Order: sequence, then C-alpha cells, then structure tokens
Amino acid sequence: MHITFFGAAQQVTGSCTLVEVNGKYLLVDCGLPQGNDEKEAGMNLPFDAHAIDYVFLTHAHIDHSGRIPLLVKEGFEGKIFCTAATVDLCEIMLADSGHIHEMEAEWRSRKAKRAGKKGVEPLYTVEDAKDSMGFFTPCDYEKVCTIDEGIKVRFNDAGHLLGSSSIEMWLSEGKENRKLVFSGDIGNFDQPLIKDPDYIDTADFVVMESTYGNRVHKKPENAVGNSVPTQVRAQELADIIERTFKRGGNVIIPAFAVGRTQEMLYLLRVIIEKKLCPTVHEIPVFVDSPLSVKATHVFAGNLFGYMDDETMELVNKGINPILFPSLVTITDVEGSKALNRRKESCVIISSSGMCEAGRIKHHLKHNLWRSECTVLFSGYQAGGTLGRSILEGARHVTIFGEQIDVRCEVNELHGISGHADQEGLVKWLTSFQKEPRRAFIVHGDKEVAPWFASYVSRTLGIKAYAPKVLERFDLLKEESLPLAEPMEEIMLPYFRELHEALEELKKQEANLLSVVQRLEQAGKEKNIEEKRAQRLTNAINRLASDLEYLKIKWGVDAD
Repeated sequence: MHITFFGAAQQVTGSCTLVEVNGKYLLVDCGLPQGNDEKEAGMNLPFDAHAIDYVFLTHAHIDHSGRIPLLVKEGFEGKIFCTAATVDLCEIMLADSGHIHEMEAEWRSRKAKRAGKKGVEPLYTVEDAKDSMGFFTPCDYEKVCTIDEGIKVRFNDAGHLLGSSSIEMWLSEGKENRKLVFSGDIGNFDQPLIKDPDYIDTADFVVMESTYGNRVHKKPENAVGNSVPTQVRAQELADIIERTFKRGGNVIIPAFAVGRTQEMLYLLRVIIEKKLCPTVHEIPVFVDSPLSVKATHVFAGNLFGYMDDETMELVNKGINPILFPSLVTITDVEGSKALNRRKESCVIISSSGMCEAGRIKHHLKHNLWRSECTVLFSGYQAGGTLGRSILEGARHVTIFGEQIDVRCEVNELHGISGHADQEGLVKWLTSFQKEPRRAFIVHGDKEVAPWFASYVSRTLGIKAYAPKVLERFDLLKEESLPLAEPMEEIMLPYFRELHEALEELKKQEANLLSVVQRLEQAGKEKNIEEKRAQRLTNAINRLASDLEYLKIKWGVDAD
C-alpha cells in the first residue's frame, strides 16, 4: 500500500496524488501546474495514463482538475468520481481550459513558423475536454461507496467551492486496513452561499492542504472571532459602492469566474434588498465574462445539498440568492465594449481575478485613471501579477502596451478568501477524535508547507511531513515515514521576502543612479529636438513624482 506525490508537493498548484492498493492505481486529483510550478514540473503526466484505474476529484478548480482531459487523451479508461456539482462545473471549466490551450498553441505555432520551426500542439483541445466528461460518475455527499475490492470512499463537504469535497478512503490489503483522508481545499468560515467545512472523526493518514498555513486572514472590523455575518460583509461592500457612486464613478471588481463572482452577486443582492446604500437609487451590476456567466447559471440551478442554511432559507421562499433585477450578464464582445461608453455609475465584475488576462484588463484601462472610480479586489493577488502591482500602490501600470496612471481608489474586501487560514486548518486537523498517525502537508509553497508541517508537529503533537514531488512511501511501514524538520519562526516567508527585497534594493541602487545620470546627460544636449525634449521631460517628471510618492509613503510604511 503506497502513496506517491506527483503534484502540489511543496507547490500550490497541480494537485495529484497516487495511491496503490490491491494492484489498483487510484489518483486523487489530476490538476494543472501553473506559474512557477509549471516551470518546475512541466505539463506532462509523470505516469502512464493507461495504468490508472480510478480518479477521485476533490473539486473543479483547474489546479485540481485541469489535466483530466490529458489523462483521457493519453489512454485512461477508468472512472472519475466526484460530486454532481463538480461534474457540472468541470463541464464548462475544462472546455474553457481546452480553448485556452488551443489559443496558446496557435500563437506559439505562428511564432515558431516565423523562426522556421515546427508548430506547437495544444496540451488538449475543447473536444478532448468534452470527451473526458463521459468518464465522470457523480457521488452524493456522506454516502459510503464501494469502488472495488478493498476500496471504499465517502465525499464530505469541504466548504471551498460548490461541490468541493474532502475524501475519506477506506483501504484493505490482505489483513491490513488503513483509512486515508484527503482534505482537498479546506474552505473559510461563513462564506456566502456554501456551507462551512465538514469535520471528519477518524483517519490513519491525512493528506491536507496548507495554502495559508503561515497566516491568519484579515477580517472586517465588525467580525467577532471567526464569525463574519453576511450583513457585515455586505455592509463593507455597500460603503465602497455608495461613496464611489457619489463621486460619479464605477466600481470595478476583478473576480475569479467560478466561486468568487457568485459570492459577490450574493452580497450585491443583499445590499440591494436591504437598501444598504441609502443614497443610491439603483445599482446596475454587470457580469462581463463568458465563463463567469456559465458558472453563474450552474450556481443558480445547483442548490440543494450544497448551499448553507441561510441560502436555502431564501430558496425555500422562492428567492434565487444570486440573481436580481438590476443584474445584466454579458458574453459578447460588443456588449463588453459598450460598458466603457456608459455615462452612469455601475458595478462591473469581470475576470481574470488577478488581472492577468481577459476582459478585466480593458475595464482597468478605462477606469484606473479616473479618480472617481474604485478598483475593488476580492481575492488573492499573486506576486508579479498586474493585480498585485495595483493593490500594492503602483502609480502607473502598463496595459496593452499603454502606460495608465492609477488615480482611482484601490481597495480590497477582507475575510472572503476561499481557503481556510492557519486557524481554520488547525481546527480541521484537531477535529479528529483520535490524532492521525501521520499528516502529509501539501498544497503550500516551498516555505509554507514545510513550516506548517513543523508547526503541526511542534504545537499539536501530530507527526507531520511536507513531501516533495515524486516522493513515494509505503503506508504499511509507518516507522520508515519521514518527519518534519524543526523550523523556527524566523523561517516564516515574510522574513525571507523582506531580506530578499533588501538585497534587491542594494542591487538596484546603482541602476537608479545610472538612470539619473543618463537623464541629466540627455537633458544637457545642445541641439535636442522638441519631441525628444518632451519625452525626456515626461520621463524625468514621472521619476521625480514616483520618488516623492515613495518618500511620503515610506513615512507610513516604515513605522
């Protein structure tokens, strides 16, 4: 009885774990690596697709499901088990992913052919994604399903996304019995629409995520402990909308198409219904993203058994929790362009959530420079993304090759992450009536996962370890399993990031002096033409303005 970690092992994306029992090969998730994880691990499957007998999918997010079409394309012939809501979401998300791979391959092929090289094949196509849906088998929450000899599973609500699951797995091999629990992505508390995570009583081995294992989420001012009532979340959003509309501006919300967009719609319905913006007569809301619109239809129709009590109370009264009269969904390009010609204030929700692609970039281009507008972030912004730059106070950004000044209000909603923070992770792990024999810590980066494994061992007394990609262990030889190395608080990522930033600052100091010297020399040219002089003047003014801004900002941030 073995377990092998093929993805999200000291990484945040590409979740993929193989369990071997009774000659059967069971895959838990088959996710797509993204960003730096893709550079390290690549996209290809690190195993023979024909050999896999069953797949158990925790939820529909692409970093957990995104290589399923590739698995089928390369010869998988078994069954894929997940909840019915996950099936519905995968149907639209995997097709969308296939479309993206096709477009990227087309772009790379054109580039390759211009260089006299061969074209590039997509990882998989829309048709491959559609073909893979024939292998899905829906399962109900809380029902024990016999899969094969010595293999039983049960799906439990993980509270992360519509249909998301933690998976209990009972395995027998000869006289040996072991119970494994895969956490999937553990949800945050009091999220709109969906239930809080279910807790599980027993496990021999736990494979759990650690995305926010080193931090506690910021919460709205009126939150009490972990409890953040819907009214508190809605009022925070309402206050932002009201002051923006008073200025005559738009509220632009970059949001992930599946999950976060629908949560925003839930809060907006509450704001409108309860008149939380007393000075605003009407709040026009536009969802501008084809994938978001499709996902919203899934959420609007797939309610029973997945939604929390508050949402179901509305449903039982005949109220759809995410649809309201002033909501307009847009899929066509012309409708999207028309939004930026509107004179009246409105709320625009568009993807991508980190502003790296999609229609949100057009809306940012038309609204960032307007001081009356607000850009409101509703989710995590990874380092190096356009969203992160704006959120951290960039004075100007480049969009579609054009430099755009950031003059609008920039804000973020607190306490709405889809992932549990450190407190939530600890609560989930300590809910077992008897502590597990071992906790394998995954779905966290190279600093967070090992640190959280050490934290679990040190503070909870549970043996833990953060495996690396391709590590394989015999679950029947417990004494041979590794343990987390002790790590002090100084190993927290923000200490490392601060020291790296200081080192980078020293490197760039010489570059700054060099730029200043070059500008001075260029400005002293005797026969400089008018256009060049204007460009130099603008460049010098921007640099001086940025330095003045940093000087003012430093007085606050250094305290």
